[in-house]
Amino acid sequence: MTDVIRVSPENPDPASIARAAECLRGGGLVAFPTETVYGLGVNALDRTAVQRLFAAKQRPATDPLIVHIGSIDALPALVARVPACLATLADRFWPGPLTLVLSRSEAVPDEVTAGLNTVAIRIPLHPVARALISAAAVPVAAPSANLFSRPSPTQAAHVLEDLNGRIDLVVDGGATTIGVESTVLDLTSEIPIVLRPGAVTLEMLRDALGDVGVFPGFGRDASTTTGAMPSPGMLEKHYSPRASLTLYEGETKAVLPILVGTAHKELANGRSVAIIAVEEDAHELAALALDRRVVLRTLGSQDAPGTAARTLYATFRELDTLGVNVILVRGFPAGGLGTAVQDRLRRAAAGRIIV
Repeated sequence: MTDVIRVSPENPDPASIARAAECLRGGGLVAFPTETVYGLGVNALDRTAVQRLFAAKQRPATDPLIVHIGSIDALPALVARVPACLATLADRFWPGPLTLVLSRSEAVPDEVTAGLNTVAIRIPLHPVARALISAAAVPVAAPSANLFSRPSPTQAAHVLEDLNGRIDLVVDGGATTIGVESTVLDLTSEIPIVLRPGAVTLEMLRDALGDVGVFPGFGRDASTTTGAMPSPGMLEKHYSPRASLTLYEGETKAVLPILVGTAHKELANGRSVAIIAVEEDAHELAALALDRRVVLRTLGSQDAPGTAARTLYATFRELDTLGVNVILVRGFPAGGLGTAVQDRLRRAAAGRIIV
């Protein structure tokens, strides 16, 4: 069984953090909260520990890891070159939910980077994550603490659902505050490129740097000829619940009748149906929700993407627990953090997208 240590998210107990740090330094696998989702941490410089992490998550070796550090002072040992714009980004967004892809140093094992000549690095904001990294005194490679392709965990209970008995320790610091993974920005290209959207939005990055590009096709498979991903979270199928999920994109007046019609067809075929929508759709879906075979969940207002981000993965996991057969989702409006929510919905749908 995996051990669980409960700590205050604001003021984690130093003795508990010291125990978790000792586990990390000794090659252990330790799950811990960040402001985005729970991460599964190992000593990034310990090849054997990194290999254990991939095995525990059933994660393909072609999917690189993010290395978490406690301060910018740890950066020179891990990267070959520090671009001039990094100082601007660090001043505005570190510590926080921004990951930067940089040219790696020889100190970073191939297992961490999927063999690429780049390394993804961030400084997390969460007090528990910061305390743990500081106490461990090593860079911490930490993808989300779940089985590969499953919804990322935003609570310690989600970690245990997937990884109980597969990892050494969970530091339970309560629910995460953002709920979707960090923004990933590639600084090795001619202009910075957003590889994965997150809470540090494209608009924020352009305000800081000016010219910032976007990797073409958020929500689509980013496989390269070598099979290695340029960033975590870029596969077409990711963050997925067990039930088949179909995403409906377009204007509300066009989308809802089609979604409701599909729900009736699924019910007629004997399947249970879950619908995920925004609060503004609740009235249109109220009659359908009277059927006991239908589960209706809203992600908050379409004008409050932060609520949607915080609740999305927990909603997926709740529907897994309820055992629904089919999940139908109304797409979330893009822009700001909504772009990250929509990206995660597209990947959860794994190509089942109706426009």
